[in-house]
Amino acid sequence: MHSKTSRTTINIQLEDVLLKGNLTIPENAKGLIIFSHGSGSSRFSPRNTYVARILQEQGLVTLLFDLLTKEEDAIYKNRFDIKLLTQRLIAVTKWVKKQKELTDFPIGYFGASTGAASALKAAAILKEDIVAVVSRGGRPDLAMEALEKVISPTLLIVGGDDIVVIELNKQAYQKLTCVRNLEIIPNATHLFEEKGTLEAVAIRAAQWFTEKIKANTNNYV
Repeated sequence: MHSKTSRTTINIQLEDVLLKGNLTIPENAKGLIIFSHGSGSSRFSPRNTYVARILQEQGLVTLLFDLLTKEEDAIYKNRFDIKLLTQRLIAVTKWVKKQKELTDFPIGYFGASTGAASALKAAAILKEDIVAVVSRGGRPDLAMEALEKVISPTLLIVGGDDIVVIELNKQAYQKLTCVRNLEIIPNATHLFEEKGTLEAVAIRAAQWFTEKIKANTNNYV
């Protein structure tokens, strides 16, 4: 499989801005996962890159892209501008759907930290265009007013030692009305730096996306 995996750096030309992305297409791919990273991260985030690699091994296309340009990222408050990040994510999703080699893939979102809030807000707007959402150590509370509108099956993954974020995710879980699950990874802190914890996140995310994409595909057969 790996010999036929295509890895490219792409330019995503939106109306008002040019963003860089890393696109990986494995052989016999069955779905596409767009990453929405946390504040201060980029498409080179080592944690997201690791998760993306596990997803690729399961036949999922991955797109990691910079939500902000270098100039925008230099303005600290932009990193927490969930409205701006959501608009970017939606614009990139629409761009993806127009690309000939990507247009047929069911799309999922993987959001980390504040990126999870933009993923959920975008999913609330795009509805059935997004077949699944996974949040890693996310801040879904920053999208609280949009959660009832999310119809995409949503998996919230939190570290067992990330006490404050567990509570915020529990509140978000109660607010969500879609198919949803809250999974707590034992002995993991916010960044899942402990041995084996990020692997556990990646494996569970891959299962969630694969299940939901398969169910979505079956609906159209």
